Amino acid sequence: MEELVRRAVENDADAFLELMDRMSDRMYKTAWSILKNNTDAADAIQDTILTCFEKIGTLREPRYFSTWVTRILINECYQIQKQYKRYEDSTELPEFPAGEDGMEKMRFQELLSLADERYHLILTLYYADEYSVAEIAAMLDMNENTVKTRLARAREQIRRGFCEESRISYGH
Repeated sequence: MEELVRRAVENDADAFLELMDRMSDRMYKTAWSILKNNTDAADAIQDTILTCFEKIGTLREPRYFSTWVTRILINECYQIQKQYKRYEDSTELPEFPAGEDGMEKMRFQELLSLADERYHLILTLYYADEYSVAEIAAMLDMNENTVKTRLARAREQIRRGFCEESRISYGH
């Protein structure tokens, strides 16, 4: 991937498009976890792609491309929230694009629904997008220990919710 990034930095439009294609699922999940709205998520992604295309020459380290794009996306999502001044209390979970691992994505959605909404972004970045705690902390301007704590709390909520569902399902 670093070679594609280097080519994109050198104004290779095909390389840039390939990078954006590879990031599309990840960007969608991240945008949706913040905005809870497909249209707004699509707008944030579109704005992010444009911003990245315009500023790709400013990227210093190709290995941080994914983190750089995600940070831009998160900022775009927050801008959309501020612009519309709305915070929807949606319980609907994202409809991830269909693929080979559709069942895995559906199960992730179910597990995500067991945690408080405030943990959805961190859970998505960590488990679905596979960012490290350090990368998430940098993206969200948080202390690494805060990220670890929130992950632990979210895991506990999911565990408790899963145990509760099991008791209900099995009549215990």
